[in-house]
Amino acid sequence: MDKAKCKETLLGGLLRNNPTFVLVLGTCPTIATTTSLFNSFAMGVATTFVLLFSNLFISLLRHIIPDRVRIPCYIVIISTFVIIVQMVMKRFLPDLYSSIGTFIDLIVVNCIILARAESYASCNKPLYSMLDGVSMGLGFTCALCMIGIVREFLAGGSFAGFAIPGFPVMGAAASNMFGFIVFGCMMALFNFLVQKWNARAKRAEKALPLAREGAEVGKC
Repeated sequence: MDKAKCKETLLGGLLRNNPTFVLVLGTCPTIATTTSLFNSFAMGVATTFVLLFSNLFISLLRHIIPDRVRIPCYIVIISTFVIIVQMVMKRFLPDLYSSIGTFIDLIVVNCIILARAESYASCNKPLYSMLDGVSMGLGFTCALCMIGIVREFLAGGSFAGFAIPGFPVMGAAASNMFGFIVFGCMMALFNFLVQKWNARAKRAEKALPLAREGAEVGKC
């Protein structure tokens, strides 16, 4: 097992290849389900579950699935795990399913899942494919929750369903139009911070050889 590849895969979905803020995939559920933190978290967990197991099975079957029918095969595999999520949610969380159930159905054709199946799981080993699914799912979940916190706070004056006394409510924040505005602002902030982090990391890498060279000169 390549530890460097594992680390890169795990961090990829959270930062460098975040599906929401960097790759801009899955915009429809991002806008529609982030009216509250609870809905955002539930959608993220459902998508992560499907990503994890669809990546695993597509990777296991990558040498068996014919290339000409790979997309239909991927959709059948993904649909299986979406149905499992639907059954569990209907049985134990009926109110939540009535709220975001339409978008659970659309996970079957979610471009995040299909993109990872085509570009990663179909050409990598099962362990790395599972890590990629977890990473992308966590990145998607974190992005949804960040947007959901802001929209719930502004639209309802609450956090995770708990009302904040004295906060002025902005009902328009629950609209899809305002959701796009919050999404755009969060995306800009995320990419700005990631660019700053990358620039700082590059400066540290350049400074390390110079520091070593200086230490060797000092010893001489």
